[in-house]
Amino acid sequence: MANTPQQRKRVRIAARQRLENLRYKSSIKTLFKRLKRSIATGDEDEVKAVATKLTSTIDKAAARKAIHKNNAARKKSRVARTLNAR
Repeated sequence: MANTPQQRKRVRIAARQRLENLRYKSSIKTLFKRLKRSIATGDEDEVKAVATKLTSTIDKAAARKAIHKNNAARKKSRVARTLNAR
């Protein structure tokens, strides 16, 4: 248990950061699902928009260190493979 005021503050900060990292990870998963769904429907404009948003979100998550840079590279590669496979 945190004993000093600084430790209590660090606990609060860590909890806030953990939630933000979770938001990034969750939105990446959601956008992957949305990308697959838009590819299935065949709407080219939506596919491009979702792919751009997904790539941007992955880059932001890596910049904020919510995900590791290699994990981000792997996810971006997965986006490219998904787009090229259709």
